[in-house]
Amino acid sequence: MERLIPLGLVISLLLFFPIATSLPASGRPRTYIINMDKSAMPAAFSSHHDWYMSTLSSLLSPDGFSPLHLYTYNHVMDGFSAVLSQAHLDQLHELPGHLATYPETIGHLHTTRAPTFLGLKKHSGLWPAGGFGEDMIIGVLDSGIWPESESFNDEGLPPVPKRWRGACETGTEFNASYCNRKLIGARSFSKGMQQEKQNISKTNDYDSPRDFLGHGSHTSSIAAGSSAVGAEYFGYAKGKAIGMAPKARIAMYKVLFFDESYDAAATDVLAGLDQAIEDGVDVLSLSLGFFETPFDENPIAIGAFAALKKGIFVSCSAGNNGPHAYTILNGAPWITTVGAGTIDREFAAHVTLGDGELTVTGKSVYPENLFVSDVPIYFGHGNRTKELCEIYSLDPEEVAGKYIFCDFDSSGQTNAYAQIDEMDTAGAAGAIFSSSEGPFFRPTDFFKPFVLVNPKYGDLVKHYIINSKNATVSIRFQTTLLGTKPAPQVAYFSSRGPDRKSPWILKPDILAPGVDILAAWVPNRGFAPIDDDDYLLTDYALESGTSMSCPHAAGIATLLKAAHRDWSSAAIRSAMMTTAEVFDNANGRIIDMTTGVAGTPLDFGAGHINPNKAMDPGLVYDIEIQDYINYLCGLNYTSKQIRTITGMRQFNCDSATLDLNYPSFIILLNNTNTTGTTFQRELTNVAEGSSVYRAVVRAPSGMKAVVQPAIITFAGKYSKAKFQLTVEIDVGVGSIPESDYFGNYGFLSWYEVNGKHQVTSPIVSAFAP
Repeated sequence: MERLIPLGLVISLLLFFPIATSLPASGRPRTYIINMDKSAMPAAFSSHHDWYMSTLSSLLSPDGFSPLHLYTYNHVMDGFSAVLSQAHLDQLHELPGHLATYPETIGHLHTTRAPTFLGLKKHSGLWPAGGFGEDMIIGVLDSGIWPESESFNDEGLPPVPKRWRGACETGTEFNASYCNRKLIGARSFSKGMQQEKQNISKTNDYDSPRDFLGHGSHTSSIAAGSSAVGAEYFGYAKGKAIGMAPKARIAMYKVLFFDESYDAAATDVLAGLDQAIEDGVDVLSLSLGFFETPFDENPIAIGAFAALKKGIFVSCSAGNNGPHAYTILNGAPWITTVGAGTIDREFAAHVTLGDGELTVTGKSVYPENLFVSDVPIYFGHGNRTKELCEIYSLDPEEVAGKYIFCDFDSSGQTNAYAQIDEMDTAGAAGAIFSSSEGPFFRPTDFFKPFVLVNPKYGDLVKHYIINSKNATVSIRFQTTLLGTKPAPQVAYFSSRGPDRKSPWILKPDILAPGVDILAAWVPNRGFAPIDDDDYLLTDYALESGTSMSCPHAAGIATLLKAAHRDWSSAAIRSAMMTTAEVFDNANGRIIDMTTGVAGTPLDFGAGHINPNKAMDPGLVYDIEIQDYINYLCGLNYTSKQIRTITGMRQFNCDSATLDLNYPSFIILLNNTNTTGTTFQRELTNVAEGSSVYRAVVRAPSGMKAVVQPAIITFAGKYSKAKFQLTVEIDVGVGSIPESDYFGNYGFLSWYEVNGKHQVTSPIVSAFAP
């Protein structure tokens, strides 16, 4: 498993799926996804599946290899997947009804207090208003689930909703009896993977819905885990672990399997999405992503559009490739794209130097209840390589049995691995690292006791060691700090916008908790090392990544959908975005933990999600299916591409536009520091009664924004009002851009006159990719 070391365990699934239209020259059989025109089905066939099977059986096999059918897709697209030779492909392309062929590729795995931090309360706000998600069904595409976890107990839940059409499958160490009124569906999809790798690992995975990795159990319990009292991670984060929608039902669709690495075949992912739609889920949570290709080449974009047409809300992780620009994943505008932020909780160790000469609090999640007392501490003062603990720099005779103080060199991840190996090899008893970078070492990175201290304290530690004849350190571990400030902060790893393939829509949409999240884990193998070959098991783990922020948004969307059954997916996303917080708990703008200064909407989208405010947004920016088609037309997609994405044969591009009715505004600077544009928007009143709203624009130097009309009136619930926003940007002389991709930003807010609602959207200028 690849990890971002040493800046924290960051698990997110990034499935790389660059689909090409060209086919391999060799005749070696390969797996393909075939898009078909179902209107071309001859009348003699009773179903499209029968037609596809007949088509495959009609193909001649001069090489002796017969076509092998894998899946028939009914919702995500019209078509099927199969293992075919080049000869089969040549014949298939000549048959009536064939639209497009996509070769299979393999995806690779990269890698509580949240309800309280989000303001969710048992007797007021969104939790009771949404019935805690009761009778709603969340479909999760991930690495499987550990059904015995306390987070998936069904105590107090009513019978499974009658509308549910799903099932629990039998497989390795999993059978239908593991499902209950909480976990109501569990399926696995491995046909594509087995064609690519011929097998599923028997030692590092299960060929069934059972989770071996832990990732799927973690994300599922974040979205809809039942209350689990006494959850903790080796003494840290003690308390009650509970999901965002604790009474919602979970359906797991396992699409990730292990064979040397955790991979997912595109055919399997499409099959999982197709089945989830067929089974009747209300919300989909996908903590995985594909390279940002055109939408017609992106399986999640295609599957999410099919879900959209069925009224299913889709939440996806933004990716873990931050803090760099243009790294956003899952950028399709019909997907809610979620970035990761911190919460107001830290895990600490109290460090005392000497006889109390200096006391500092650092960060650590070392898994033992350990008290280190008066242990010698070493610092390689005067030798820069030793100060940095670089590889081959430390002398075991100097450091064995001591704690080492390291000025952590944040210049690269490779050096981080070297530093860790160096300290282990040299026989150090433990380490104190000085680093300004965000999250800290995980015990899976360094099995000796460790603490990370802020550089402002690190300098004091260095001063003490340098000026002490016999420097010693005492450390007490396993401390959890609550109410820490500032929070939230944008996680350093969270992918940033603009989106490369669709930069006219601001992404990410929203920020949600994604750093050090306590949730269910798999107790099937050692997790936290405390020695070279001694690992501790755990039922709950602390994980970080946009993989964790995605199910938070999915669970909150479930509550909103339960509270407002008539809201579309776009309305739900709008409610979350226009009520999001852009200030932290210290009353400052949300900080980017990479820079330590205020972030921008390219980092945090519309802001940090606020569930209770989202319940009553006042107004929403709604989007119809035709609006998305108009946007695709504006992207100059061909009729064939649009048909592949939407599954629709009848559409037109008479109203092509790049100006979608989105709850945010982004202006692209194309090789110029000045530009202007006018946005057209329509707001829908979702509050009871009539209302009047007044526009207020907060614009920085270099941005001029005018709203017409500045006052809009709504006659009653569901009434609509249009406005236009004209924005002029000049980030030239006197207004130097902060970066080579970000220009400036402001906000448009609609304030209800003599009312309580405030509807806010970011306005951003950015340089095109």
